[in-house]
Amino acid sequence: MGGPLRGLRVVEMAALGPTPFAAMMLADLGADVIRIDRPGDGSEATGEEERFQTRNRGRRSLLLDLKHPEGSEVARRLITNADVLLEGFRPGVMERLGLGPEPCCEINPSLVYARMTGWGQGGPRSQVPGHDINYIALSGVLDAIGRAGEPPLAPLNLLADFGGGGMLLAFGVLAAIFERMTSGKGQVIDAAMVDGVSLLMTTYYGLFAQGKWSLERGTNFIDSGSHFFEVYETADGGFVSIGAYEPKFYGKPARGVRTRGQIRPSRPVGQSRLAGDEGATRGDLRDEDAGRWCELLDDAEACFAPVLSIAEAPHHPHHVARSTFEEHAGVIQPAPHRDSSVRQLRSRDPLHDPASTRMRFSNRSGLMRAK
Repeated sequence: MGGPLRGLRVVEMAALGPTPFAAMMLADLGADVIRIDRPGDGSEATGEEERFQTRNRGRRSLLLDLKHPEGSEVARRLITNADVLLEGFRPGVMERLGLGPEPCCEINPSLVYARMTGWGQGGPRSQVPGHDINYIALSGVLDAIGRAGEPPLAPLNLLADFGGGGMLLAFGVLAAIFERMTSGKGQVIDAAMVDGVSLLMTTYYGLFAQGKWSLERGTNFIDSGSHFFEVYETADGGFVSIGAYEPKFYGKPARGVRTRGQIRPSRPVGQSRLAGDEGATRGDLRDEDAGRWCELLDDAEACFAPVLSIAEAPHHPHHVARSTFEEHAGVIQPAPHRDSSVRQLRSRDPLHDPASTRMRFSNRSGLMRAK
């Protein structure tokens, strides 16, 4: 299998959320990833067909009982020859299994031991269970999302789990691999979703410090508090987005809709909205279907895009041209962009490739066999 990470050997301890997402990203770029599933943890029998487990694509798996001496020994042999170990258990679980950083780095000093948790390995909440909504709540993110006068709006599980979690875990792994080229030594990565999603808020903490960001949600220039950065309903019940807050783009929607009156958002404009330039009449978007507005505004440099569903997005001409989505075993899913460095990635179906065979560890025989 080709790709810029070809030759990188990764052992993944099966987990939920960001850890398999990070492993998927590494595998997509050519890393040789083998996932260790544990009996009874739900990872080996979710009632879901393997082809629908999109985050598990492109890698082999083993079913090992890590509480059994022989299963633990198999895991150690894999870790001994690995470049990276990914684990997403609550702090202390790997230590109780005898596979914590100290013994693993002793048998493999160059190992990058990457740990993914919600709250981090230390701190007063380190042992507290949580999910994406909790991590964005504690970091100041959730309080900032929503419309004026309404409660905070819980978004999809994207910000902490995958943006502040899985992607930053993969980034940390690659940074440690790069550092190892100089030192020859591995290191332990303590990746926490609450830290990662806080990092994603860097710009907004800067705006707040300058007095340019209000704590009153839905009243700022890019949080639904302005008419030029909004979602609007169209005649057919669809929605379109406009984000023309730079002066050079602000007038473009007006010309596109032929200045037929004031744009009306999908809900009433409050008095606190940044609507001082309502004189730049930009038309009533409810007069036409979403398709018609695409015809008028797609090429108008108006910072415009239709609001597409999961079912619609893969078929948009832009995504089709860039091969943003591909179909594997009948399942349409996002995939890495097909550029020269990863072109070979998509030459096979990772969900049904022979290399994706699951292996099962037998406690009685001490052997591994294909499932």
